[in-house]
This record gives sequence, structure tokens and C-alpha cells, in this order.
Amino acid sequence: MKKPADLVFRNGVVYTADPHRSRAQAVAVSGGKIIFVGSNSGITEYIGPDTEILDLNSKMLLPGFIDSHAHASGAFDEKKMLSLHGLESLEEYQTALKDFRAQHSELEVIYGSGWDNKVFPPSGPRKEDLDTIVTDCPVSLHSNDGHSIWANTRAIERAGVTRDTPSPEGGAIEIDAQTGEPGGTFRENAADLIQNVLPPYTVEQLMDNIRIFAAEAARVGITTVHDPMLLFPDADGLLLGFGPMRNNMLAYAQMANKGELTLRVRGTILAEPAAGVTQVPRLAQACAEHQHPHFQIAGAKVFVDGVVEGVTAYLLDPYAHRPDFRGWPLWEPRALEVVFAALDRKQLQIHIHATGDAGVRMALDALAYARQQNGQRDSRHLITHLHVVDAADIERFGQLDVVGVPQPFWHVKGEYFHELEVKYLGRERAEKEYPMKSLLDVGVTLAAASDYPVQIPSPPLLGIQLGVTRCEPGETDPNEVLGPGERMTLEDMLAAFTINGAYANFIEDKTGSIEVGKDADLVVLEKDLFKQPVTEIADTKVLMTLFEGRVVYRDSKF
Repeated sequence: MKKPADLVFRNGVVYTADPHRSRAQAVAVSGGKIIFVGSNSGITEYIGPDTEILDLNSKMLLPGFIDSHAHASGAFDEKKMLSLHGLESLEEYQTALKDFRAQHSELEVIYGSGWDNKVFPPSGPRKEDLDTIVTDCPVSLHSNDGHSIWANTRAIERAGVTRDTPSPEGGAIEIDAQTGEPGGTFRENAADLIQNVLPPYTVEQLMDNIRIFAAEAARVGITTVHDPMLLFPDADGLLLGFGPMRNNMLAYAQMANKGELTLRVRGTILAEPAAGVTQVPRLAQACAEHQHPHFQIAGAKVFVDGVVEGVTAYLLDPYAHRPDFRGWPLWEPRALEVVFAALDRKQLQIHIHATGDAGVRMALDALAYARQQNGQRDSRHLITHLHVVDAADIERFGQLDVVGVPQPFWHVKGEYFHELEVKYLGRERAEKEYPMKSLLDVGVTLAAASDYPVQIPSPPLLGIQLGVTRCEPGETDPNEVLGPGERMTLEDMLAAFTINGAYANFIEDKTGSIEVGKDADLVVLEKDLFKQPVTEIADTKVLMTLFEGRVVYRDSKF
């Protein structure tokens, strides 16, 4: 008889996500590790008097899900932040702000997030619409894409921004056409004019945010997350409006050292264009210092451009509604090449934000330069979002071994597509946005992500369904499928949220599949996904989540 296991699952539908995409019936766990994967008959050798036995009764067992791009430290604590997510009008935003202020009169600054660009004209929301509600303290609200700030007059005055303040390179202060004064919307780099002068969240506040995210992650089956927006505590300059998060690296490290993290965190630190190569040694030092099993830093996050909805993505051809404008890059091409080469030389991973096709091409060019300078290695550099990608660049992803990090939650048509993206990109370009299958076909490893809290809610099962269907839940019109040729199989979407995510984070030897020797990061689903209509994947309930063999979530009825 084998050494008895701590926990045994049997009579299940075990989808391993191993290289052969094998199936099994039973799994044994001991000391937080998987010690057996196989048949019901084979598992009996691992059952001792103290072994806990869970009869799955044909329920599904999967590897723990991996979200390869989520701002976990930016989770919403409704006691400290105003959430506008899910609201659909200026009036609803104002009501929410009024109620929040009435409940939190003690706050000296009101931070929040979630307003939608499509509610407002291209010039964005106005400060006066906040001033009618709050005048006694600064109000600074991130857009739901995280690339613009809506500020009231008090915040603008605190920042010292006036009609004479120029827009910084790579950013835009939206101006009131009638008065010539700052209108209230600050895009990309200009967001730092507001956010960098307001006080950051404390370590304790950010730890609360992380706990909120971790609880929700466990409920939806996530056992590993990559936070791509870590900041040094003394960070200044180009922070893209994320200045309040300057203590998030300290928060993660403190939680890891105290054994408080209930999921595995990997992350990258924001690189600032103004610092160039001078910041590389400090980035490398931080990566070396933060190597706790539950919190590790792999390299640098680099924003090449902005976002389509903010008219800040960098495009090869002009915006449809602004025929004289293509957006702009946040780095000079030569500076990007030099810093990529320096980061790669230090064997740091580069996590790249690129949404426009010109931004994607610029990123690929810089990665090609780094490889030319340093030689080929197992770098696993990543490009995330991939909103608009020119067909001529698809094969380059495979040639450069770039890992793609798409957000399949966005790979649908709907109100946002019809009211904003078609208007900004034009119908033909919008219909071709968010390639996924095309990248897979040229050998690109795709590690799926949510970009939480840009995407709320963000359960992986919803992302898996949308990656397969590429249409909104309940949609039956075939014309409402976004790029039918880009639809993924269920097997490939499961890989994108499991083993591919592990590969993207250099942890495929620890997690991402159900194999002997790996950590017991496991998820129990109420049904076999392969026996359900693909339109019902998102409705499947997570019954249990284990992280390193420890139950971190269990449905009350399981």
C-alpha cells in the first residue's frame, strides 16, 4: 500500500490540462502536492484511515485557473472607494457619488473607478458634474478602462493645473471648448497631474483590497494571478494615474511573509519612459529581492500606448472619427528598443501593454531588437490586450516567441462595439479586432486574463465561454459574433486559463495542470463542461477551490 493521502477525489471527470489533455477519474493529494492521477481502482492504494474522501459523483475536476493580467491590488473596498461599474448614465454616477459622500464624510479624498467613456462625448466627463455633488474635497475617478481620470475642481486646484498647463507628452488634458479651462478629464500621462499629488493608499488599505480580490478569486476558481502594475513606494512621474497604488508591492510582500495570501501572485513593476535604462538595475534588484513562493516579481510592465476608447491607442491608420489623428506612443521607438534590450539582458520578463496596431508593431520591433542584441533565450515576453493587430504582424508573434495575453471577456459585439468602437475604428477595422485563433494558429501561447477591475465580474468560466462563442451571453444573431474565424475550442480556452497561464508566469513546473508532483491547485465544478452547451459554460458553479491542497473556497451545498 502507498503512503495514505490527505485527500482523495474519486468518481470524477478529471481534465488534467497536461500535454496530452488527458482525462482521469481520481486524484490523490498529500502535503499540498498531487501524488496520484488515474483510475478509481488505482486510487484505493492511497486511502488510509485518516484520508478525507470526496466522491465527485461525475463532477468535474480542473487545475486551478490562472488570471495572467489582473490588478488584484486595485480591488474595490466599498468602504474606501466609489464604484461606478455597471452604472450607465451621468445621473447614476452623480447619485452614486452623492450617496457615497453621505456615508463617508470622513474621507479627505474620494477615489473611485468605473465610469464609461461611451456615456460621454469624446472630450470626456466634466468637472462641473462632480462639483454639483462634492466641493469640499478632491474627487478623482478612474475610467473603467483605467486610462483616464475624471476630476472635480478641488482636485484640479490641488494639482495646480490651470488653463496654462500644457498636456504632457503622451497624455491629454481635455479642455472646455467654451472657457479654455481644464474640462475635468485627464487622459493617459495627464492623469498623473492629478493622481501623483494626492495621497496614496496605505499598505493596510491595499492589503484589504488584496483580501477582497483573493476571496472573490477563490469563489470563481482562481489560484494564481499576475498583477501587472506594481509600483515602487517612491514612484513618481509617468504612473498613468496609478499613483494611489504606490504601496502595493509592500502590501503583497507583507501578506506573503505573514502567510496571508490564499493564492499565488506574480507581478511586474511599471517602467517609466523618463527613467529609460537607468531604472533597469533597480528593477532587477526588486525582482531578486521578492522571490517568496506566494509573491514573486518577474520583470517590468511597459505601456506602449493607451486605449481605443480614450482615443490614445496608437494606430497605423487614423481614427475613423478623427481622420487627422492616429493616437501616440508613450515611448520614443529608439528609447523603447534600448530599454527592452537592457531588460532582456538582465533576463527580466517584459509585460507589454499594446492595444493599437501601430503600438503592437512598435512592441514587436523593440522585442526583435532585444533579441538581435542579446540572442535568443527563453524570455517569455508578453503582449497584452491586442485590441487591433495588423494581419502582417500575426506571424511575428510566433517568430519572436511572444506570449499573447488576451482578455476574451471583451471579444464580443454589443453596446460598446456598436456605439464606440465602430465609431472610432470604422466598421471594417472593428470587425477584425481582438484576434485570438489567428495567433494560436501560428504557434503563439495564449494566456487568458481579465484585466480586473476593468472587467467586473471576471470569472474565468465566463471568459472561457466568450472565447468559444465570441458573442454576448444569450445572443442568437450570427451577425453579432465578433470575428467568427477567431472562435476558440473549449480545450484551447481551458489551456489559456490553466497551463498556458502557468507557462506565461514561469510556473508550469508547479501548477497549471493536474500532474503528479505539482501543487494541488484544483477546482471542482458542478458539471462536466464538455457535456454542456457552450452557451451555458458561464452558468456552471464552482463548488470548491484548493490552493496548494488547502481548501480556500467551498460551496455550502458541497
